[in-house]
Amino acid sequence: MANTLTGKVAIVTGAGRGIGRGIAMALAAEGAKVVVNDLGGAVDGTGASNSPADDVVAEIKAAGGEAVANYDSGATMEGGENIVRTALDSFTGRLDIVVTVAGILRDRMVFNMTEEEWDDVLDVHLKGTFTVCKFASIVFRQQRDGGRIITFASESGLFGNTGQANYAAAKSGIAGFTKVVAKELGRYGATANSICPRAASRMTATVPDVARQMRADRPEDRAPAPQGPMDPDDIAPFVCYLASDMAADVNGQTFLVYGGNIELLSLPRRVRTIFKTDQWTLDELKELVPQRITHGLPNPSPPQPPRQ
Repeated sequence: MANTLTGKVAIVTGAGRGIGRGIAMALAAEGAKVVVNDLGGAVDGTGASNSPADDVVAEIKAAGGEAVANYDSGATMEGGENIVRTALDSFTGRLDIVVTVAGILRDRMVFNMTEEEWDDVLDVHLKGTFTVCKFASIVFRQQRDGGRIITFASESGLFGNTGQANYAAAKSGIAGFTKVVAKELGRYGATANSICPRAASRMTATVPDVARQMRADRPEDRAPAPQGPMDPDDIAPFVCYLASDMAADVNGQTFLVYGGNIELLSLPRRVRTIFKTDQWTLDELKELVPQRITHGLPNPSPPQPPRQ
């Protein structure tokens, strides 16, 4: 297939490198006109450069596609609006696909994390997803003909990961945000879904050695071994599928994608319940909760003796 998305207009944030670049290239190869958004900063969010976005635009054009660059940060309302405005002004005055990949890392144990490290990561990931989706949703509501939002969550946000309290909070927020957007925009013919990717990228390369060792020492923080190479370009085909008319009824879902694997992740569900018609007493809870609710549950981080 090379024309699945012909006539569609797409935005990809964080498209200058890694997963975002692969998605922008794939969307363009399927016929979409693409806004390649990238601030061009370092993995920790510092600095800026036009080169990453410009380089991807040049690659798309060299392959016969259509693309324009945008260098705004979605971490501000103005930036999010400018990103959407670039799509409307540069192509056909419409918008069909939004993919929010942009992100940074400031990994730190929670007791060492600064306010700036917390705020910056949530601003880029969570607020950056919100601002672009907010202004895109206005367009989708007016068009009423099949807008697609594909956000990027993370296993860290769903299951937890040592040293990533800020990143996990942002990614968990994105997963919840996407489910709400799916419900709010579904009536207008639009869909919203999340992807949790596994891929080797410049972001994963920056994980501190101490965090890697702690995760290796804790089986619950260890992701299952991938089936095949962790190529960031492997995420793109499923994004193209979700962006297409073929996925018109796929809405409000979260997927894990890596290598040749695509996995649907389940929603939280009730597992065990106790009930009474009036208020519980502490003595009752002391007896029943261990028996009926928490029995067999592992402690993800049991107490350990001080390090020597």
